[in-house]
Amino acid sequence: MALTDHPVFVVMAVAALAPLLAELPKRLRVPVVVLEVLLGIAVGPHGLGWLASGRFMDQMSQIGMATLLFMAGMEIDFSRIRGRPLLLGLRGWALSLLIGLAVVALLHRLPGVHAPLMVTLALATTGLGVLLPVLRDGGQLDTAYGRLLLAAGTVGELGPIVLVSLLLSQRYGTAQEFGLLLVFLALMAGATAVGMGVRPPRVLALLSRTMHASTQLPVRLALVIVAAAGVISQTMGFERILGAFAAGMVVGLSVRGPDGEPLRLKLDAVCFGLLVPFFFVGTGMRFDLPALLHDASSMLLPPLLMAVMLLVRGAPVGLYRRDLQPAQRLPFALSSSVSSLGLVVVIAEIGLRTQSMSEEVSRALVAAALLSTLVFPTAAGMAAARPNAASRPSAAP
Repeated sequence: MALTDHPVFVVMAVAALAPLLAELPKRLRVPVVVLEVLLGIAVGPHGLGWLASGRFMDQMSQIGMATLLFMAGMEIDFSRIRGRPLLLGLRGWALSLLIGLAVVALLHRLPGVHAPLMVTLALATTGLGVLLPVLRDGGQLDTAYGRLLLAAGTVGELGPIVLVSLLLSQRYGTAQEFGLLLVFLALMAGATAVGMGVRPPRVLALLSRTMHASTQLPVRLALVIVAAAGVISQTMGFERILGAFAAGMVVGLSVRGPDGEPLRLKLDAVCFGLLVPFFFVGTGMRFDLPALLHDASSMLLPPLLMAVMLLVRGAPVGLYRRDLQPAQRLPFALSSSVSSLGLVVVIAEIGLRTQSMSEEVSRALVAAALLSTLVFPTAAGMAAARPNAASRPSAAP
């Protein structure tokens, strides 16, 4: 029996093994998502060969990425990050774009880099979907430090999603794309208003009655919203990731409070327990180590780009001098620099499709994003644990 014929078993086994390994007593605490990627490399075609690329794994990885961004959107609570945290997040990301453009202007001299805007966007992302499990597992979401990091991650995820969808779409002209983006955002805002304001008693009774039945109607409706938002987004010429993220915000705002907790718990179980592992394991599976190790320049480019990611997203920590303790700044900079794997993969694929980015640079960007996912969360945890930095109170309101 070849394990490549049973990809669901392999992915589920990896998904179960990763949290077990994370619970082993050790000084170095590795996030579960990092272990899933590492195990994906190990079982992939460039490792043990238990998983192989194919239509099924590609589709499940896409679904996993969509549900990951959906859950990230659900966690967005602007009432929790409004005010100074959100303002600092916006300022920090604007500074990241300026730094990224300046650095990419120098990197533009490298062979194969013909798309400075796309490379800048890839360097300026923050993987909110990676940070959220780490913050949640560490009990930091509701701390002042957690709110500041959540705001920075929100802007670092949402900003690139909007710009990628607006600037990298080739279907319409820029003015038409901007108009369609406004229409799409208006549709999502309308759906949010309906979900928060229109709650007929008979509908609420139906949803409550089926919440714990075999039909699981509220869960199915939430997943329909994810799929519908992705279809609408793609039909308008944008990337599906924009629809998934927006759907998460719509559902998240609609199920705030204690009454929505059962649905949130069920969506956690479905998405993080079943679907999201396909994205992280699939990302590791596609990591082509031999191609990165065939010459010196290929080996040096990913760590160079990873260092640039730290510079681009970590440098704005200087804006937080009043809000973070000195011991919190390094873990904050490292956490903010965790790249959004899904977005970087999309940007790299578009660069290849439009022939504005060489295969080597595209592969190096994805490798740098993967390395940032492997290195920065673990390094941030070590930096925070040493002085117990992230649990200290900060000056943020």
